[in-house]
Amino acid sequence: MITNFILAPILTHMITAVLLLFFWQRTQVQKVISVIGNSIAFLMCVRLFYATQEHGFLTLNTGGWVAPFGITFVSDTFSSIMVMLTALVSLAVGIYSTAALNPSRIKYGYFFLFHFLIMGLLGAFLTGDIFNLYVWFEIVIISSFVLLTIGGKKMQMEGAIKYVTLNMLASTIFLTAIGILYGITGTLNMADLSVKIAAIENRGLVSVTGLLFLAGFGIKSAIFPLYFWLPSSYHTPPSAIAALFGGLLTKMGVYAMIRVFTLIFRPDDFTLNVFVVIAIMTLVTGALGTINKRSIRRMLSYLIVCHIGYMIAGIGIYTELAFVGVIFYLIHDVIVKSNLLMITGIIQKIRETIDMQRLGGLYKDYPKLSLIIAIAMFSLVGIPPLSGFWPKIMLFGESLKAQEYVLFGAIILASFVTLFVVVRMWSEVFWKESPKPLTEEIDHFAEVSIAQKVALIAPIAFLSLVSLYIGLNAESIFEVAQKTAYELMHPNLYIDAVLNPDLK
Repeated sequence: MITNFILAPILTHMITAVLLLFFWQRTQVQKVISVIGNSIAFLMCVRLFYATQEHGFLTLNTGGWVAPFGITFVSDTFSSIMVMLTALVSLAVGIYSTAALNPSRIKYGYFFLFHFLIMGLLGAFLTGDIFNLYVWFEIVIISSFVLLTIGGKKMQMEGAIKYVTLNMLASTIFLTAIGILYGITGTLNMADLSVKIAAIENRGLVSVTGLLFLAGFGIKSAIFPLYFWLPSSYHTPPSAIAALFGGLLTKMGVYAMIRVFTLIFRPDDFTLNVFVVIAIMTLVTGALGTINKRSIRRMLSYLIVCHIGYMIAGIGIYTELAFVGVIFYLIHDVIVKSNLLMITGIIQKIRETIDMQRLGGLYKDYPKLSLIIAIAMFSLVGIPPLSGFWPKIMLFGESLKAQEYVLFGAIILASFVTLFVVVRMWSEVFWKESPKPLTEEIDHFAEVSIAQKVALIAPIAFLSLVSLYIGLNAESIFEVAQKTAYELMHPNLYIDAVLNPDLK
């Protein structure tokens, strides 16, 4: 049955991780197994995405227990999009990792942890059970904490301590909220929760529980004022690990927030105002944090925070077209942020630094590579008709329509600051002459083998082409985002698919 296919991507990564345990010290074998596992999982995710598009909601009740009594897995348009994005990024980063990471880090269990992390992400996107969502979150946090500390450098350890401390706090808040939710409803199935939460008379308790979920997911998503751990952590690990974190981990929090606040807690005016205020502050503080940064990685870390604000803004506006913008932006952002963080690794390979004041001349030395990188950089800005342009237009329009003029101003400010810092990065890193004299300039990238160069550049070119496709084929992306937004704004579709599958 097609519904049994829901677990295939999760199981593929789990089996790959287990296989890697048998080749702990054989780095070349680990690379081959990882690439094969990522490739198979990618095909599984593509199959699941198109099966969901064809058949609608796909549900799987484990152990033969019908919902809401067993653990349910659900693939709707939203979750299948996230699964597809995870597959794209994990395949690209997996190939990139084979050349970007040195053997000592691989021997510490990098690829094993990589696949467990992806397994946790896929599980979080596909689960239909709120406690099971917590379990998948913990798998991701444990894997990401170890990945963050691989190599044991002082800066990594410092960043990892901040990361795990704040995420443990988020998990505690999340678990507390689940406990309250179970206490007042007697169920953990998300579809069943949606039905039963509406019948609770004590709406104050329901609102407080919803705000607890907002706090828990807000820390994981890095929203204002809970984002300070992210710029302190994401610049410390190798570029391959940072690409996974920057592209996918914060989006897991955004996914959970959207899922919970469209399915379980239908926000009242107060909650929507909270979302709007958080979005404004996240956009503004994230944007201002980028301006004085010399390190490309630190600058991108603040841009991750800033651009989370766009998605929170769409939730605050809470219209169908706003959610279309959120989903479109989410698709664009996952691809572009992962790509840019891998690009920092290439720059560091070439010049042994990512300090913009010590860089320059990359366009002169590597014109073709620079053009590939330019696609990712200016997609991030949203230069028309690249991928970042279309969702911003939707969010501009919906913020004006909702008369959220301060929010509109914050979106404009964030967009102009993004343009400013990206143009500055292009000018400093690519256009200007290298500050080092020719006699001191060493091309470290020239020493890399052809196979390694392919493994480093091909994933970046692949994701740049995906970004280009999203921008130039915006109509088809809009259709998928529109279908997702419709399902989110009509939660009865999800509820019926899970609790009344015979009606399909």
